[in-house]
Amino acid sequence: MTIPRGPAIMLALGLVLLLDVLRVFLPSLITLFGRAGETPPELMGLYAAAWFILPFLALLAKPRHALLGGAAALVLTRILLQAGVSQLYVASAGVTAGLVFLYGCAHTVPRRAVPVGVMGGLSLSLIVHLLLDGVDLVWRDGLVPWPAVLCVCAAFLSLLRPPAAEVDLAPALTWFLLGPAMLLTGVAATGWAKPEDGPPALWQVIMGTGLIVLVLVAAGVRAVRPPSSPVFDLGAGVLLVLCAVTFLFESFTSAGALLILWLAFLLAGTVRPDRPGGRRPGVAVLGGGLVFFVGLFVYYAAYDMNLGFPNGLILIAVAVLVAVLTVVKALAGGSSAVQERAPGGWLPLAVAVLLVGLVTLGTPSAPPVRAKQGDTFTLIAYNIRMGYGLDGRLSLDRIGAWAAAQKPDVVLLSEVDRGWLLNGGHDDLARIARRLGMRYHFAPAADQVWGDALLTNLPVKQVHSHPLDAHDYPTGAQAQAVVLEVGGREVGIVNTHLQAPEGQAPEVAAIARALAAGRDADEAGHRAAGAGEQVRRPVILAGDLNTRPTDPAMEVLKAAGLSDPLTAFGDPPTSPADAPKERIDHVLLTKGLTAISAQAPRLPYSDHLPVLTTLRLTSVDQEG
Repeated sequence: MTIPRGPAIMLALGLVLLLDVLRVFLPSLITLFGRAGETPPELMGLYAAAWFILPFLALLAKPRHALLGGAAALVLTRILLQAGVSQLYVASAGVTAGLVFLYGCAHTVPRRAVPVGVMGGLSLSLIVHLLLDGVDLVWRDGLVPWPAVLCVCAAFLSLLRPPAAEVDLAPALTWFLLGPAMLLTGVAATGWAKPEDGPPALWQVIMGTGLIVLVLVAAGVRAVRPPSSPVFDLGAGVLLVLCAVTFLFESFTSAGALLILWLAFLLAGTVRPDRPGGRRPGVAVLGGGLVFFVGLFVYYAAYDMNLGFPNGLILIAVAVLVAVLTVVKALAGGSSAVQERAPGGWLPLAVAVLLVGLVTLGTPSAPPVRAKQGDTFTLIAYNIRMGYGLDGRLSLDRIGAWAAAQKPDVVLLSEVDRGWLLNGGHDDLARIARRLGMRYHFAPAADQVWGDALLTNLPVKQVHSHPLDAHDYPTGAQAQAVVLEVGGREVGIVNTHLQAPEGQAPEVAAIARALAAGRDADEAGHRAAGAGEQVRRPVILAGDLNTRPTDPAMEVLKAAGLSDPLTAFGDPPTSPADAPKERIDHVLLTKGLTAISAQAPRLPYSDHLPVLTTLRLTSVDQEG
């Protein structure tokens, strides 16, 4: 039984275009439809749900018309997004168009082409995403991306040939599993914990991104041939759930990679020749799309509302759903005596090795540590909003270019995303660090891939992240305590993004006092300084404190010996970036430091403005 290559490639390219659109649609909900902490997540959820429910209108159309119309609309939206036209609404329409296209595919694509097209499309999309360093072509300006985008669209359209006669359709289960597969592979491919200190060594890149690429190639190849026994399905289902548990609670790259591989085995197993053909496969694929949406939305909504349980259970539940459905179907259908020779041999392995080589080719070497002479240094504190600007477009390169032009010695970043599917699955920190040519220290806050970071090439003597109490606010927060050297003298830095300032301000004030009294970074959160202890090293407390200069929380910080130097430089507001009215981003100083200059440049690369300061060490005696 041969695999119809044309329909399989058509389905794969359609999924590539749909996933391109999804990686624009999802962050646009936060950056364009919503506004940081002001738009209720329920409202964003209702808006997003509408575009996953609208495709059910395709039930009123002929499958052939749904296939052609959905494909044409998907291509049009992808081209308009590349042109930067009405990002939010075009991406929203593109999601609906892509699901309508899949509805048409469910009624027209031969069964043996489906698992290959599905896993091939998911794998191709994610591999290209990783090769592009997480910055998809849709976010790249100029003419360079256009040839590639137009070629993919043209190849996709050229393969749109719905069969004139009846075909053997894939089971509805196969199509239903597409939605859960998109969710699990999307999270597993980018949501694993990255090295906290960087840039990473070559072996870390190979064990991280390289391993994911290898498994994506293997998963695409494995989808060509179903396993020969339902017993294998049972084992694969159990392992899928175990890998999901390990990945979500330990963030192991290898667990995420194996999760993708077991998913490929299970998906392939649903199309054995002894299985009945499709019954209402179109409804099934649209229902799977709803599972993708609900699972994704609830999983990430946990960072804005208290679900009452760990959000990781959502993805584990999806993995259990996939495993149970496939295993029950396999045991009911019996074993299959039909086997095919999978495309094997050297070609898939050679492709995988080549792709891993391309991924690791751009691995930067660690910049050298550079001791700074003199007593002045430049510091930037910037809430980058996951790298998205006021126009909703990914602005990581613009942020990096602006920051590099300031020639900073220290850069402090808030809202750093290193792999959330919701935000497009990119590593903000690695991208900006490469632009700056700086080492970095990442401090996880909400989870292992979302938090704050410090970048510097100055000598770093100590660094430690202290979790802050939640105070009934669902998004986690931390205080990164750092001791570095400037001109041979120690300087303490507390880098934080307060989520519940009234409760967390006393905690970071205690950490700042302990650092100033000479405590080590890892002790600062546990051993507060005594009231009479003198300042032994100057300390900076900086970041998005969500605190106005007149708020009670600011009085707590001032009582800890911290002063606000920006009041002497015009007290510039930092939020919102398009019409700043209040200053909630700060660089606060203890004795031993004075500000030579301070400003909040008007930049459109986030919903906050950065705070750019030049600081001078004064007369604090480091020996006490």
